[in-house]
Amino acid sequence: MRSGNLQVKDYFFVSLQLLLFITYFIPVDLFRIELSGWLRMITLLPGIFGIGLALFTLFQLRNMLSVFPTPVDSGKLITSGAFSISRHPIYTSIVLCAFSFGIFSESEFKLIITVLLLILFYFKSNYEERLLLLKYPEYEYYRKKTRKFL
Repeated sequence: MRSGNLQVKDYFFVSLQLLLFITYFIPVDLFRIELSGWLRMITLLPGIFGIGLALFTLFQLRNMLSVFPTPVDSGKLITSGAFSISRHPIYTSIVLCAFSFGIFSESEFKLIITVLLLILFYFKSNYEERLLLLKYPEYEYYRKKTRKFL
């Protein structure tokens, strides 16, 4: 069960994340980065990896997936698969895709939003990890041996 403060933080983080996602797709031209065609294509590789990592993670989570940082009541701690290379593979995937597409589309605006997403995910994951430590005492060991992001 979630307390009032936890729900406010949950909704705050998810609302801010949604706002950044929407803002990312607003066509704004501040300055344009100009890259050669082959270099632009290479910048898609982190995004392709991010999509693969996201799909693998979603498959692993199945019915335990939630947009909120508070762990689901019926959840269990997963430390294998995608979670063996990153404690937060979904956040990692989103940042990789946003960065990759931002470079590919030669948009400094998208790169700025990507940095803001990374900052948001840093704070959201800190909050999430405090809750995971309360629910799963073994999370402390996992946290020490696994990176937060890639």
